[in-house]
Amino acid sequence: MADDADKIHATPNLDQLESGPWPSFVSGLKRLRDSKDKPYAPMMNDLLGQLEHSYTNRLGYWKGGTVSVFGYGGGIIPRFSEVADKFPASKEFHTLRVQPPAGYHYTTDILRKICDIWEQYGSGLIALHGQSGDIMFQGCSTENTQKAFDALNAVGFDLGGAGPALRSSMSCVGHARCEKSCYDEIKAHRLLINNFLDEMHRPALPYKFKFKFSGCPNDCVNAVHRSDFAVVGTWRDDMKVDQDEVKTYVAKVGRKYMIDSVISMCPTRALSLNDDDTLEVDNKSCVRCMHCLNVMTKALKPGDDRGVSILIGGKRTLKVGDLMGIMIVPFMKLETEEDYEKLLEFAGKILEFFAENALEHERIGETMDRIGLPAFLEAVGVDPDPNMVKHPRTSSYVRTDDFTEEAEKYFARKKFDRAAKMAKGNSEAAE
Repeated sequence: MADDADKIHATPNLDQLESGPWPSFVSGLKRLRDSKDKPYAPMMNDLLGQLEHSYTNRLGYWKGGTVSVFGYGGGIIPRFSEVADKFPASKEFHTLRVQPPAGYHYTTDILRKICDIWEQYGSGLIALHGQSGDIMFQGCSTENTQKAFDALNAVGFDLGGAGPALRSSMSCVGHARCEKSCYDEIKAHRLLINNFLDEMHRPALPYKFKFKFSGCPNDCVNAVHRSDFAVVGTWRDDMKVDQDEVKTYVAKVGRKYMIDSVISMCPTRALSLNDDDTLEVDNKSCVRCMHCLNVMTKALKPGDDRGVSILIGGKRTLKVGDLMGIMIVPFMKLETEEDYEKLLEFAGKILEFFAENALEHERIGETMDRIGLPAFLEAVGVDPDPNMVKHPRTSSYVRTDDFTEEAEKYFARKKFDRAAKMAKGNSEAAE
């Protein structure tokens, strides 16, 4: 090319990343660079040049800053180049975090529209989806940020969270396509996000906070270990077993395969195969690992008494190591509007506690680790439950005598509550 500004940058280091057997992001960037009729081609050319420069010098050349759209304090991740004199077309490469539809339900028409918008105002580079579930529109100038947002907003999309704020949520495809779904994931997702939207758009928390919604214990959106507030579908009655389908499955794969791949894989030995090829389930020992249900999809299904478990504090490494969510609510029904209001109220308590008590740059799991579970439960108004302790006899945090005494009180209280509920029901029936 005659003009130096249009000269394609040599990328010998990046070229090596295209030599393996797997698709490379470099090839995708080059396709965007070579789209000569597109306004973003010069930006992608200089982006590749800066990336090659980084690989050569083993240094990163991006810095942050402040970029936002009118009325919002978050949602944009600013990226300014420190070598803008060498690569002026990519001197600004901001990312717009945009909330996806709950359950990732798109139409082909809406996908075409958002792609057209990003080709007009951005780099054409889109990542579906980030760890918080966002659509990541990567590569936009400061001038076009507001224009891109206005266009996306016009077709029904809103910015997600960035910075010390509530982040965009994720929910699995759930009851729309999955027979293992135990509640309405999309309804729960939209209920919480719509009610706490200000916490997302105007960052005012000590650090980030994530909701995630999985329809069953398979946890397809990694809620337990990648979210501060995990809502995971479960059931509390017996697993549903179709013995005819069990026999059909055994006849198809053989008893040895059935024993080796299903019975022996149960972590609590809750399954046994009878001589007549029927399945016996010790439901009290079942821990909802989902292995048998996933293998024998026609024969086994979740029970009828369905609801959710709520786990708090999952996250990746920060001040302390990786944390799985701690079981705070072992079971909550989610059927009626009143049930969903209870979920919303509890989520509000957790967010309020986090906003008022967490240290700066501290996730709620780290707050719980710092103050202890008893103090956390008292603060959010949840009674201690034996289900919160996975292995009470071997946990160094639980004194055996105290646990046994408290567990006995818990089960006595539950028994009394059930008896009172039955008596009330009988009395109403008699009237």
